[in-house]
Amino acid sequence: MTQEITVAQAFARALAESGVRRIFGVPGGGSSLDVMEAAAAVGIEFVLTRTENGAVMMAGAVAETSGVPGVALVTKGPGVANGANGVACASLDRAPVLVVTDGFTPAQTAYITHQVFDQAAMLAPVVKAHGRLDGADPVQEIDQLLRLACTPPFGPVHVELTGPAARRLVPAARKAAAARAKEAAPLDPAAVEQVRERVARARRPVVLVGLEARRHPAETRRLVATLGCPVLATYKGKGVLPDDDPQVVGIFTGGTQEAECLGRSDLLVMVGLDPVEMILQPWPYGKPAVEIAAAPHPVHYIEPDARAIGPLGLVLAALEEGLRHQQCGWRAEELAQLRSTMRERLAYGPVASGVAPDRIASLAAEVCARRGLSARLSVDAGAHMFSATTFFPCQQPGDILISNGLATMAFALPAAIAAALDDPSRPVLCFTGDGGLLMCLGELSTAVRTGAPLIVVVFNDGALSQIDIKQQSRDLPTRGVRWERREDFAQVMNGLGGTGWQARDEAQYTAALEAALAAGKPCVIDVLVDPVGYRQQLKAMRG
Repeated sequence: MTQEITVAQAFARALAESGVRRIFGVPGGGSSLDVMEAAAAVGIEFVLTRTENGAVMMAGAVAETSGVPGVALVTKGPGVANGANGVACASLDRAPVLVVTDGFTPAQTAYITHQVFDQAAMLAPVVKAHGRLDGADPVQEIDQLLRLACTPPFGPVHVELTGPAARRLVPAARKAAAARAKEAAPLDPAAVEQVRERVARARRPVVLVGLEARRHPAETRRLVATLGCPVLATYKGKGVLPDDDPQVVGIFTGGTQEAECLGRSDLLVMVGLDPVEMILQPWPYGKPAVEIAAAPHPVHYIEPDARAIGPLGLVLAALEEGLRHQQCGWRAEELAQLRSTMRERLAYGPVASGVAPDRIASLAAEVCARRGLSARLSVDAGAHMFSATTFFPCQQPGDILISNGLATMAFALPAAIAAALDDPSRPVLCFTGDGGLLMCLGELSTAVRTGAPLIVVVFNDGALSQIDIKQQSRDLPTRGVRWERREDFAQVMNGLGGTGWQARDEAQYTAALEAALAAGKPCVIDVLVDPVGYRQQLKAMRG
């Protein structure tokens, strides 16, 4: 007699075999319950979040740091609508996530209108595929969805699962293949040779490291060492090369802060650079370029002289082997000067009160180093990210979590929770503005309930400072983006059962950091910040 299991059980088994250890979500009463029970039976923990948006962001953060597909579970109707921003984040930040939602059967939609809208159509622009697991071979469909999510460019897929489909029986012997990162294109030796020839003619190349290189740090580091040239990394590319490597001169955003370095170059070598990582400005550099990428990017800021698309590790290894006799025109002292100049330009000016944002980041790095801790960093969107990404060093890929493609606020806290649960041996510092934290304040409760070892550092400046700067730059009156009373986030955290401190100067901040790191549990440090220097930082970075 053929053994049978439900589709929900087959789905959970496929997730477990792909390395999934947690599902994040806010469940409903339909297929969500079937998936949760099936997942528990194969050792997958369900983490209840306070928002669907936060759940999908947590799933995306786990996918980015671990390479394992993330999974978020939400109910139909409002659950899907509330999670849509998180799905867009997974899409534009290239995270392989399975977004599992409840759904309606055709029989139900014949008479029900309550909570009914076309969920597939709503998410279609930001998912790679949609499936209902109600066809002739749901196990094969599970396999296809997992494979697609893990094929570059990585991204979310939508599983719209009704209760009857979840409880349908299928043969137990049918198994979906475990999801692993797939290649979008095969190796093209002719294309690799064209890139090699173009790089070989350059004497002063600059390597631009992007998010795709995170899965190939060893190959990227060997190529950079062979070339002996400066390296600029995107926010998500930080840590592919250690920030203390003398060849790393700073951050690449597509703005003006890197203009001096690129102006001295004769070729830009884009390694795993996804154009979604760059700011909303035309390409300003006027330099030839070559592109090395895991997947094609049809819409790009520049048309390169040569392009190699395929298995990134193999492409980089082949290039490094063919360029070992490359003559470098850069001097070590020149790289040191470029690095120093970029940091000086982004340094925050003197403050009359509170703690300067660059000191918040650098002091955190100093305290972690003094204690011998290798901390991870999550950074929210906002003016504070200029200091956080520049003055807190990363050593490995995944040391920083940031929404760079969507650039959404309310990302850093959910991402920090997921990273802390995934690897509790490493502390996680969550750098967020007060505006971003207010958008996801309920997730502090999630952090306390799960015991995730994280420290939320709030850059409390009493404003949406980046928007405030843009108002100022257009000589508009300040309207609607500042608030008179600053929230006391330390008090909020204490009220939720966590531990919180407020810091008004560097001494108080450093003492709070030491105490929070020693505590090993969820903490908030509410740091009062004077926003006076943000405008100069933004001008230095973006012009």
